[in-house]
Amino acid sequence: MCEPVVVGIDGSECANRALDWAAGEAARRGRPLKLVHVLDPWPQRIPMFSPPEAVERMAIIGHRVLDAAVERVHRGRPDLETATRLTAEHTPDALQEEAERAFELVLGNRGYGGFTGLLLGSTGLRMAARTPVPLIIVRGNTAERGDVVVGIDMAKDEEAALDYAFDAAAIRRSRLRVVHAWTLFPPYEGVAFPKEAIEVEARKRVAAAIDGRRAAHPRVDVVEEVVNDHPVSALSDASRTARLLVTGARRHGRASPRPGSIGHGALHHAHCPVAIVPR
Repeated sequence: MCEPVVVGIDGSECANRALDWAAGEAARRGRPLKLVHVLDPWPQRIPMFSPPEAVERMAIIGHRVLDAAVERVHRGRPDLETATRLTAEHTPDALQEEAERAFELVLGNRGYGGFTGLLLGSTGLRMAARTPVPLIIVRGNTAERGDVVVGIDMAKDEEAALDYAFDAAAIRRSRLRVVHAWTLFPPYEGVAFPKEAIEVEARKRVAAAIDGRRAAHPRVDVVEEVVNDHPVSALSDASRTARLLVTGARRHGRASPRPGSIGHGALHHAHCPVAIVPR
């Protein structure tokens, strides 16, 4: 069975942008698209707020949200295979269950119920800390142009993020920019750690990390960037002209993957969709 691209929707504008991105991704990869809408379960936990007719009305509205979303998808991609699911669960639990059987999970950066000033909603943050598959938070510029950018930390395992980034660039026929940023606190600059030596070593390690993947993706034009900057700042700058920013999520022993401080910063400050890829 072909694992679907799963997208969470709630009818908000942010969710609709995520839906459009997910539909394009599913079509590009030749995968089905599954649309998931989660009803807020809290009224059902309080009897005085949950008469049977109220719960039924919520379900009717939920089905309307899904129907409208499917119609939106098929207006642009009538042949795309779609499936839907309506459920009343804790939202992260429902999305986690779907992600276990998905190729990737796509969410908007905010939905209904979030404060408009927030850069990223609580659902996106929670899923970034527990996703078993690549999680794409759709934010910023979603135009189908620009490079795929992947940020790598040479002190960590970036195999999964690099594999995903090469694949994403290949199917989009885009250039891939591999960015490694490093910085030293002022007391140590030029004393114990000469900048020139650090940069030379970093370039060698970046080249070694991607050389094996060039043969598997000979048509992907790769640009290597080693910059003396804070990683979040470097990735934020690179995302201004990118179509997708890829970063890894680290695991804590047997615990679920977490985006880490750099991935967390990218989720808040990127100017394009961000893919968090579990290591």
